[in-house]
Amino acid sequence: MLQSCSQTIPKMATSSKPTCTLLLLLTLSILALFTILPLHQHRHPAVSRSPQDPLFYQDTFLSSATNYTFSTYLRHLTLHSHLAGTPPSLQTALYVKTHFQNLNLATHQNDYAVLLSYPMHSSLTAHFGNGTVVSLPLSEPGVTQNGVVRPYHAYSPSGSAYGEVVFVNYGKEEDYRALREQGVKVKGCIAIVRRGGGMSRNDVVVKAAEKGVAAVLMYTEGDSFREGVERGTVMGGLGDPLSPGWAGVENGERLGVEEDQVIQRFPKIPSMPISAERAETILSSLEGARVPSQWLGTLKTKVQRVGPGPTMLNFTYQGEKKMATIHNIFAVIRGSEEPDRFVLLGNHRDAWTYGAVDPNSGTAALLDIARRFALLMRLGWNPRRTIILCSWDAEEFGMVGSAEWVEQNLLNLGSKAVAYLNVDCAVQGPGFFARATPQLDNLLIDVTKKVRDPDSEDATLHDKWRATNNGIKIQRLSGVDSDFAPFLQHAGVPSTDMYYGRDFTVYHTAFDSYNWMTNFGDPLFQRHVAVTGVWGLLALHLADDPILPFNYLCYAAELQEYTNILSNLLEGNVSLDPIIAAIQELTAAAKKVEEEAKRLRQQETVGELLLLKRRILNDKLMFAEKGFLDSEGLEGKEWFKHLVYGPHSGSESKLAFFPGVVDHIFPSIRMNKIKQQAAIQHEIWRVARAIQRVAYTLKGELT
Repeated sequence: MLQSCSQTIPKMATSSKPTCTLLLLLTLSILALFTILPLHQHRHPAVSRSPQDPLFYQDTFLSSATNYTFSTYLRHLTLHSHLAGTPPSLQTALYVKTHFQNLNLATHQNDYAVLLSYPMHSSLTAHFGNGTVVSLPLSEPGVTQNGVVRPYHAYSPSGSAYGEVVFVNYGKEEDYRALREQGVKVKGCIAIVRRGGGMSRNDVVVKAAEKGVAAVLMYTEGDSFREGVERGTVMGGLGDPLSPGWAGVENGERLGVEEDQVIQRFPKIPSMPISAERAETILSSLEGARVPSQWLGTLKTKVQRVGPGPTMLNFTYQGEKKMATIHNIFAVIRGSEEPDRFVLLGNHRDAWTYGAVDPNSGTAALLDIARRFALLMRLGWNPRRTIILCSWDAEEFGMVGSAEWVEQNLLNLGSKAVAYLNVDCAVQGPGFFARATPQLDNLLIDVTKKVRDPDSEDATLHDKWRATNNGIKIQRLSGVDSDFAPFLQHAGVPSTDMYYGRDFTVYHTAFDSYNWMTNFGDPLFQRHVAVTGVWGLLALHLADDPILPFNYLCYAAELQEYTNILSNLLEGNVSLDPIIAAIQELTAAAKKVEEEAKRLRQQETVGELLLLKRRILNDKLMFAEKGFLDSEGLEGKEWFKHLVYGPHSGSESKLAFFPGVVDHIFPSIRMNKIKQQAAIQHEIWRVARAIQRVAYTLKGELT
């Protein structure tokens, strides 16, 4: 039974120790065996299928997987660290482009000039209470720094700070409140923050600046690879900061770096990542108030006191923001019957370091999908709708490559995009996870029944998924942690995202390498095969099914669940009746659409009238998601237009739906009770109108 989950899963981190050469040789020998023996995903009954039968191409797609091809692709992609805007990053772009071209796929490149950020100098010195002064290394030990960018936060302002250390947990409002209740003052201090708690890096630094903190050091907890340092961006929002809302094309309009609209995208105080080991060295020296009891349940770091001091830190970071050219690469398989309908598969290519997990496990999967689709084309396959394979650049800086492309193609995507299927970190470890907009739930579940589970004998991915989670749990897409965000939250395109493995501690560190993948993440590359099987089958169904496999009854049920949760949180004279009524209207419209789809699927005689009816129905199914968009966007985050799935304002809530409503239930700034309730009611009406727009679209009639 499908169990929806209201929280998205952030990318996080684990890790382990390198293995010996003997094990690596054994692994490669086994991989070589798979070169000769293709890995069959799922043993279908012995049925003779016609090349005209869609199941023939689905079976062929699954059975043509080989583990060795993934190993080969990933090895090439991770030979060098390839940060966006650098020469090695261009080389990976050319590798992907050449691969598409060698498969005789129509290939093109789309470049943008954007503002990126790079480190120039950083230092950290600790002055301990006993008089000892220690210069703390900031890079990972044992890592050749040739080509590997030193740990930094992209878009952090340059600056220096000298002050007492204070530990602020996740850096949430409730954490500062807990410190304040214990009499701890943070103004002028250098704050150490552990990553997590639903707070983005930008949220953390912005909140710290509001509290008077002078600078921020962030670390990621983990039992292994404690020397790893998690790089990342602290920019607010998505896309090039110099072209907010439009694409950074050559000779196009750009804002000045010093304009207010640009400056407000960056934090006001400097920040820098450090390793868990460095953080613990500092935190274990603190005195002052004890760690609040409410932090202890999740705290892994050995820290007893929060400070401030007596340890003092001398912190310096100097970086530069400069224009750089980024490169998006595309392969297009033109549809035979509906070439103006696009099914998009996307993965970003740039990495903070080597990027074996993040993102090139996904890039390897994209390359193998291209290889297998090219094979199907040689066997006579031509999709009904156009398929576009998208390799994005500069995702790590804030989904820059995909956001610029979405902004440039907004009208075409709004009128022609069927769905966007995203894979970022394809393989992080064991366990399958998926996120989707709800109308794609049933398709996603059905596809996993056809793919063999990589970690079980004689079981499908669906069997293992259901058993592991005590029922299927599909996450949602409110986060802004990968390239689905511009497509769904700005353009209203139905979307999915999937990956193997929930946590990996080499995340954004110099240890995210090919060796880590072959030793720990997926030694035989069988999880790569499984994710690619699901990804490719989703695309085949969306590109070839005569009637799009969307089910808006699932969406209505999910919206009703969100409403039930909200009903337990609301106080005073706030009413959910507008949303309840709108959901009822959507449910009725969705039922009629399902009945119409069933009738059309049962019609065997194909003529112009049936083709027209299918087209009309598919248009309703495809355009309905756009109804959730609001032209005004979310308050304070106007670029994000989706009223059901989008980022909240770093509030104390973990709810991952109706962001406008949630932001006013848990406001970041205290409001008059009457004004707060009025603001909540207004957001409820906005959501209700959005749901009604979806219902009207499914009805296909003017009211």
